[in-house]
Amino acid sequence: MLNWENEPLKVLVEEAQSLSRSNFPMRLTVSAPSQKHYDTQIYQNRRKSFMTMSVTGSHCALMCDHCGTKVLEGMAVANSSSRFHTVADNLVESGAEGVLVSGGCLDDGSVPLERFVADIAGMKARGLTVLVHTGLVKRHVARALKEAGVDQILLDIIGDDETIRQVYHLNKTTESYRESLAILREEGLPSVPHVICGLHFGQLRGEFHALEMIRDEGCQQLVIVALMPLAGTKMAKVPATSADDVGRVLASARIMMPFTPMSLGCAKPASKEKKGMEFYAIDVGVQNMAYPLPDTIRYAEEQGYDICYHEKCCSLPA
Repeated sequence: MLNWENEPLKVLVEEAQSLSRSNFPMRLTVSAPSQKHYDTQIYQNRRKSFMTMSVTGSHCALMCDHCGTKVLEGMAVANSSSRFHTVADNLVESGAEGVLVSGGCLDDGSVPLERFVADIAGMKARGLTVLVHTGLVKRHVARALKEAGVDQILLDIIGDDETIRQVYHLNKTTESYRESLAILREEGLPSVPHVICGLHFGQLRGEFHALEMIRDEGCQQLVIVALMPLAGTKMAKVPATSADDVGRVLASARIMMPFTPMSLGCAKPASKEKKGMEFYAIDVGVQNMAYPLPDTIRYAEEQGYDICYHEKCCSLPA
């Protein structure tokens, strides 16, 4: 077995690239959901195509060091049934294709979705693609979401106990995350786990264990993202995760899961490292990338990739 942390990065990337080119077409889907303006002069997204809503508004019991509810602030507030219906009506009337239902966590690491299951089913009945961010998932919630017909379940997978305690302020272990993956598999829900590179204050710590858990439990698609030092959070001044670290995680993920579609997601630091991360993703052979730089698209074309665009989350196919 390869030593993911110490193997020469060049060796990992070359093996990953070989696997990707053997198992996937040379096609890159560029994802540009509407919550962020995206314009490369070749492609420009619309402002209402795919949106995100929070069932807790801007509240989260955990107040994680890397987020501190900042991520929730850009989501439509849907913290009551009436507000949920208003957001859903606006989405349908504006011609939206879909929505990510998210929210802050309770102190057990789960997103409080139970009272919104019927509302979620209603959005599905109106023709929207519905993705749900669950946090740690409970079996009865998973069953209810399955009955509601949700298209995908998104959840972060953390592979280090100290990171869970120190960053998420959560009294859980990595086995809680493995159990969530197992519940989704057993209940027949399409899961899209996310692994956050550098979540432990910018350092790689637990990412490879997270990948091993995902490999063992299976998933529909894997999304790799990178820590974003957000202003106003406890990690605002943490150095951005290096492009090499993200490349190492991307390459290791492909080697562990040679047939699993992969994305480089929307969470990437706005730093000089971003371009390097995206170039590694092209070298490794991801199938999807959110909001890539124009230079990255040109690099992908130079490598022989066909490029297509859509305005949905990077976990969804073109």
